[in-house]
Formats: sequence, structure tokens, C-alpha cells
Amino acid sequence: MPSIDPTLLNLIIFVLAVYVGYHVVWNVTPALHTPLMAVTNAISAIVIVGAMLAAALTTGGLAKSMGVIAVALAAVNVFGGFLVTRRMLEMFRKKDRKTPQ
Repeated sequence: MPSIDPTLLNLIIFVLAVYVGYHVVWNVTPALHTPLMAVTNAISAIVIVGAMLAAALTTGGLAKSMGVIAVALAAVNVFGGFLVTRRMLEMFRKKDRKTPQ
């Protein structure tokens, strides 16, 4: 029984993750976008740890560079997600009214 090439297996997992992610994000009601962003930030933080572990355990130059790119993109996603979440939450704060003098 021949084994499946690891590159093909990783490609299949990537395509399935993109498909599931697309359907999860675009089918969410607007009221749930802020909690979804918070969960996405947590998942991206886990992705950073996983990418660092995967990059550290590889031996090839291409694999290490892909791991570094994965860490960088996940870090941008985390920090950008926190900024967007903060801006969304500021929209729901009550504005302070200035007292007339």
C-alpha cells in the first residue's frame, strides 16, 4: 500500500481549511462578528505557536522559510484583529456629553 505524499496531504488540509473558513466567516450574522473576531485572534495565536514548532522541526530551507512566513502572517492577523475588535467595541460605548458652561 503506497503512502500519501506529505505535501499532497498538507495541500488537501489547506484547501479544506480555506473552504471551511470561508463558509464560517461569510455565514455569520452581524451581531456575532465581534465574538468571532475574538475567537479568530485566539486561533491565530495558536497558529503562531504551531508555525514556530513546525519551522523549528523542519530541515529544508523552503520549509523553514514557509514557517517564518506563516509566523509573520499570523502575527499580522492577531494584531490587526485586536485593532479591529477594539474599534468595533468603541462604537458601542456611550459618548460623554460635555456640560454647557
